Amino acid sequence: MSCIISLIQGSILKVAVPNMDTAATHNQAPSDSSKPSSRLSPINARRLHNFCTNRRGFWSLWIFLVMFVISLFAEFIANDKPFFVWYDGGAYMPIFTAYPETEFGGEFLTEADYRDPFVSDLINEKGWMAWPIVRFSYDTVNLNLAGPAPYGLTSENWLGTDDQGRDVLARTIYGFRISVIFGLMLTVLSSIIGIAIGAIQGYFGGWIDLIGQRLIEIWQSMPQLYLLIILASVFVPSFWLLLGLLLLFQWVNLVGVVRAEFLRTRNFDYVRAARALGASDFVIMFRHILPNAMVATLTFVPFILAGSVTILTSLDFLGFGLPPGSPSLGELLNQGKNNLHAPWLGITAFLILSVMLSLLVFIGEAVRDAFDPRKTFR
Repeated sequence: MSCIISLIQGSILKVAVPNMDTAATHNQAPSDSSKPSSRLSPINARRLHNFCTNRRGFWSLWIFLVMFVISLFAEFIANDKPFFVWYDGGAYMPIFTAYPETEFGGEFLTEADYRDPFVSDLINEKGWMAWPIVRFSYDTVNLNLAGPAPYGLTSENWLGTDDQGRDVLARTIYGFRISVIFGLMLTVLSSIIGIAIGAIQGYFGGWIDLIGQRLIEIWQSMPQLYLLIILASVFVPSFWLLLGLLLLFQWVNLVGVVRAEFLRTRNFDYVRAARALGASDFVIMFRHILPNAMVATLTFVPFILAGSVTILTSLDFLGFGLPPGSPSLGELLNQGKNNLHAPWLGITAFLILSVMLSLLVFIGEAVRDAFDPRKTFR
């Protein structure tokens, strides 16, 4: 009888233990699913750690981002208009809206000149104005200089004025913003085109790769600077036209890197498996191979951005860049060359360009070290 009882207890335990395991599994499932799915993989976490441990590159990234974010609000930092006006019980924002002088009790229907003492007195009688730190925009001419332009450092013009009496600090802030935005747009657009063409050549190979490489070699052998000068002298220069002209030549920078990665990866086992499962060429290229190819590509992006900024500065220095009057670091360098008796012009542009390009190079070196397999898998 005792033997029968022990057998029954054993069978009950055998049934209860799996049920308990199943219940524990169901109880743990919600906690596992509640974890964020966007967590970094161990390899990417190691790369991020390597980048952060590179103090020079890490702090260079933060300094560059702070400088760029500040320049995005240039209208609130350097402007010849107050960013807020309170007049006769009403709020005005001249930065966003042009108000006629009659709105503040003046006589003309044209836009109010807030630096005019007459308009300033009218507003201060019934309200007040909140001015930016620098009361000059990039195209504002200081008509109250104590001497001929270019004039040196004063309490109003902290970095002096250029040869037309415009504030150098204001033009530097706006010029920095244009240079970075132009470089970012040129880098992103040229990278997209270069990655797409390099992926097509490397994945399909054969005649597509052979013909594509010969065409790229012919295109790279053209004198880019002379062609850009000719095209810039024929067409009316503008921001978008200059971006399009430079894009004609900059897209080849990443083609070779992406092509080599696709040639190396296209015969891997996981690519063959995806092809055997019926995945299309587009899915295999941009979902399976491209993430691996981007490891080598990302290391070149900061250097391409630095090169894009340098090209824009060079064209502006030669007079074939942005339209005349646009805030430009290259144009400021040209003024420094033509006005050696005003050293603040060349020194200011040189320091800003040196700091910006040095930060980008330090960031690029940190990204390159972060993606180095010898450090990632160590």
